[in-house]
This record gives sequence, structure tokens and C-alpha cells, in this order.
Amino acid sequence: MLLRRAAALIALCALMPLDVCATKVDEDELGGWYMAFFDKDFTSSRFGFQGDVQYRTWDGSGDLEQLLLRGGVTYRPDALPGKYTLGLANITSGQFGDSKQTKTEKRTYQEALVPQRVGQKGFLKHRIRFEQRWVNGQDFRTRFRYALFANVPLNRPDLNPGAFYLALYNEVFINGERDIGGGGEVDFYDRNRLYGALGYKFSNAGQIQVGYMQQHTNVVNKGQLQLSLHYSF
Repeated sequence: MLLRRAAALIALCALMPLDVCATKVDEDELGGWYMAFFDKDFTSSRFGFQGDVQYRTWDGSGDLEQLLLRGGVTYRPDALPGKYTLGLANITSGQFGDSKQTKTEKRTYQEALVPQRVGQKGFLKHRIRFEQRWVNGQDFRTRFRYALFANVPLNRPDLNPGAFYLALYNEVFINGERDIGGGGEVDFYDRNRLYGALGYKFSNAGQIQVGYMQQHTNVVNKGQLQLSLHYSF
């Protein structure tokens, strides 16, 4: 067990600038993730686009954890349910504490988002995402992600404008290549995110959510306040 924890710490150091490893992340300090998600289906076409901007902090205010910019082209096939995406992402990661050093990552990804109705008030979505990652200072590697989302209306029979709803999700991350170069290695299991929130659909196009997410890795187990806007143009 001791050797496993030591290996996990080495892996975390390989993922972040050196100063992060010198300053232990405060797991009791509530972080903050502030996010905007958007999408657009083109008129008279099965194509569209989607994207998101996320500002993540270690302490809920100005200590940068990540700035994530992501977007892609979507397609809704006639023969299959759901929406399928080819996209790009750029991520800038900061260090916990006073250091202002950052590390960059570029990604491409492929995604399937498939809705499912369960009973009268259950709205599920299954998301499968495959990422190709180029992290500064590391070898190329991949990651698989599966997320299950559930929205449950509270004051309406459906998710119509004016509906408050309970939003839940759980997402599992699995690494593809474990060798990241320079003698560094990551575990097969990357992380898990468990989330619960209160949502409000303020129009046919938009909704907001305020919630809490617990992210667990082999090294850090930290809570995050999440505030998100979801809008369809």
C-alpha cells in the first residue's frame, strides 16, 4: 500500500509542474468551477456545433486550477439516436498555492451523447468520450470517459421552461497508455466525478445549475462548488 501511494504521488508530479508537488493540495478547501456550455443545430441540417468554457480554481476564487476551452462539430444521424462530436480542446493548468506557473495541454476528442427516457420523470444521458492528449513535457496518451447524467423535474411533469430539477451525474476516467515518458507512469484508473445540483430551466434555450461535485483521484479527493450555464442557440 505504501509503495502504491508513493507511485501515485510520482504520477501526480509527472502531470503537474514541480511546485505543485512541493505544496500539498488542501482537500478541505472548497474549489470552484464556473462553466458555460453552448450548442447549435444548424437549420435544415444534421450538423451543428457545441462547446464549453470552464474556469476552475483550487480555492473558489483566484487560485487557478484550470482554464479549459473546448469545442467541436456535431452530427445527428438519421439511423441512430443521440449526437456525435469531433472536437478540440486547449487546457491551461495552474499550481495549487501562490505559484503562477502553468502547464498546457491540447486534446482532440470523439464523443457520443445518447438520451434515454426512464418512466414519467427520468431523463438520462449517456456520454462516451475518447480523448487524445498532448500534455506539455509528456508523451502522447489517450483516455476513455463514461458519464451517466440524470435530470429529474421537481415542480413540473417535464423539463419545460419554469421547471426546477435535480441534476445528477457520475463520470469515470480510464487511462489508455500508462507510460507518459521520462520514467513517469499513471494508473489505469484516472479519476471519478460525482455531482449533484439544483437546476432551473429559464427558457426553451437555457438553463442554469448550482451544485457540488466530489472529484476523487489516486492522490487527491477534493470537493468543488459548480455554477454552470447551458444554452442552445
